[in-house]
Amino acid sequence: MAQPLAERLRPRTLDEYIGQEHLVGEGAVLRKMIDAGRIPSFILWGPPGVGKTTLAQIIAHKLETPFYTLSAVTSGVKDVREVIERAQKGRFFNEASPILFIDEIHRFSKSQQDSLLGAVEKGIVTLIGATTENPSFEVIRPLLSRCQLYVLKSLDKDDLQKLLERAIKTDAILKERNITLQETNAMLRYSGGDARKLLNILELVVEAEAGDEVVITDEKVVNRLQQNPLAYDKDGEMHYDIISAFIKSIRGSDPDAALYWLARMIEGGEDPQFIARRLVISASEDIGLANPNALLLANAAFDAVMKIGWPEGRIPLAEATVYLATSPKSNSAYLGVDTALDLVRRTGNQPVPLPIRNAPTQLMKELGYHDGYKYPHDFAGHFTPQQYMPDALQDERIWHGQHNPTEEKMYQRMVNYWGKRYED
Repeated sequence: MAQPLAERLRPRTLDEYIGQEHLVGEGAVLRKMIDAGRIPSFILWGPPGVGKTTLAQIIAHKLETPFYTLSAVTSGVKDVREVIERAQKGRFFNEASPILFIDEIHRFSKSQQDSLLGAVEKGIVTLIGATTENPSFEVIRPLLSRCQLYVLKSLDKDDLQKLLERAIKTDAILKERNITLQETNAMLRYSGGDARKLLNILELVVEAEAGDEVVITDEKVVNRLQQNPLAYDKDGEMHYDIISAFIKSIRGSDPDAALYWLARMIEGGEDPQFIARRLVISASEDIGLANPNALLLANAAFDAVMKIGWPEGRIPLAEATVYLATSPKSNSAYLGVDTALDLVRRTGNQPVPLPIRNAPTQLMKELGYHDGYKYPHDFAGHFTPQQYMPDALQDERIWHGQHNPTEEKMYQRMVNYWGKRYED
């Protein structure tokens, strides 16, 4: 049985590789390192079908170094340690480190990712991770800090057109047919910038044609794909653009559009847990303190979907979707924590003021820990001014209330408590 077209056409060298010119084009950063024969550990982040796995294989072949592959879906900590041990035993003194390629690294648990740290840090293996999810959310910070991050882009129209031409001219099986690409707009549209999907569509249409003469038109492509006109892959290959549209519709307070994109995901077979998880994130990030009940409802919807499953699970998802889309919006908490993180990174570990330090021992009490602390509940209104920020940062403002009805009350309370410090 012949391999799928996408596998038969998989590039073997950088010269055959299509797209990602910003990384592997002449003079590009990754190309320079590959040509020099030494690469750091790195993570490739991008949508499906743009060449993450292929690029890792090309690099291993170019560097002539052992190439180990682990799937985050089927591998455990034991598998990670076994591969690292094999890599360590099989390496010669001056050789480049073996490459350990981990597909869908965002699905690795914290303990699995922790098990990689030592080997990556010591150079026992060069890690190449591939992910379709934002690594800053899914990859632990110690591992992320030891890796470069390279972002891959969806293939553009010219890239996809070039790929189609190469397929019909170079593939041994397709060359046996007289294929004419009369129209390609439908194939390009349904592929969504995914090379694998584009080649699957081409193969599907060609196989459906009798005889040696094959003329590809948009109408033929659409008719052939009627079984799945939404072109939404049940394994999630198209869910990145759809989920983006879904979240942006909620953020933009358009319940009609939000329900439409929800229906697209449901009809396409998207994982309900993935949808529910994004609703919880949206409730925190986009609705936030303007309507704190949104997070409660999103969490309740998540629990309900896990308990009742499909098809009834669509109803709590729809309820949460409409509620979030029609809620007032605030991102003050989201902005606040990012501001605080930036401040910590810029100013380092500032000392905790003595009055608010813990004093569990006599020595600490003698050193002044806890001295001068005022217990707010002993004062009228359960508040009294005192310094909680480090000395060097006591004038910094982090949280800025936004002027929706709920936060306006919070903001005014802070102005009453702290005076000018909270006057924007």
